[in-house]
Amino acid sequence: MDTRTSPIRLRLERLRDAMASAGVHAVLVPSADPHLSEYLPGHWQGREWFSGFTGSMGTLVVSRDGAMLFADSRYWVQAERELEGTGVTLEKIPTGNAVAHIDWLARQVPRGQTVAVDGQVLGLAQAQALKVMLDKAGVTFRADLDLLDRVWPERPDLPAAPVYEHRAPHAPTSRAAKLAGVREAMARRGATHHFVSTVDDIAWITNLRGSDVSYNPVFLAHLLVDLTGATLFVGADKVGPELAATLAADGVKLAPYAQAATALGALPAEAVVMMDPRRVTFGLRQAVTSAGVVEAFNPSTLAKSRKTEAEAAHVREAMAEDGAAMCEFYAAFEASM
Repeated sequence: MDTRTSPIRLRLERLRDAMASAGVHAVLVPSADPHLSEYLPGHWQGREWFSGFTGSMGTLVVSRDGAMLFADSRYWVQAERELEGTGVTLEKIPTGNAVAHIDWLARQVPRGQTVAVDGQVLGLAQAQALKVMLDKAGVTFRADLDLLDRVWPERPDLPAAPVYEHRAPHAPTSRAAKLAGVREAMARRGATHHFVSTVDDIAWITNLRGSDVSYNPVFLAHLLVDLTGATLFVGADKVGPELAATLAADGVKLAPYAQAATALGALPAEAVVMMDPRRVTFGLRQAVTSAGVVEAFNPSTLAKSRKTEAEAAHVREAMAEDGAAMCEFYAAFEASM
């Protein structure tokens, strides 16, 4: 099966042309976005577009002379079916957290060659592990290239769904109180700023919701909290004037989504920004050029796990409705059988 009958093969050939122009021997395409989310908007589903594999987890490596998809046992049958005829080989790994693709790159890429990945979607911890292995193998690591964007003409735009407020009584703790709690955690770490990229943490801190990710009430954004205010980096026109005014009253100003990295780079030398290394990408960490960095667990991750009595009551109510819906479905399903 050649490129005339397999769109995946044609896409891979175009990607290899871009790799050759950039002097790159291999490209790593993770299943990730700038927020390290589990479920991805279409704009960052490059692994699926270049391999044909539609599973939710997996890592694609494209080299000058081959392509490998690393997937765990949940997806083996599916991957074998979807990869047939694409020129992509399935590499079976034991778990989704395995780093077999890093070992493969270190073994297979010739010394003196270059491996590229879009650092904006590569987790900081994974980037550090990858760089260590490639350095030992004498391979150059580049995280400043988004080669996919050059050869993906049908790439979806970023989601444009509006952001809305999560109000009381379902949000019993105010936005101001949550921001105050974050600042207390910053003070304990000696930080003047706290940068958050994970969309669930941002939704919790800001008491905002959205529909940018299927089956999850979240929206794409970054949040930079300082000692007196905060900046929400979000898509244009996603926050209406009335909601923007409400946020401003709590000291939260809006900025374009794409300016998050620029804002990090503009922090002064005397600033200290707190980041969670497991919840920020390599590209965004690298954007901090002058300010100091303190690595610490996102305080909101722990705080949102501690439910108030009112929140626990809402959880129970939601589970009761969910259980009733499941029972209704099962009854209808059994009746149809």
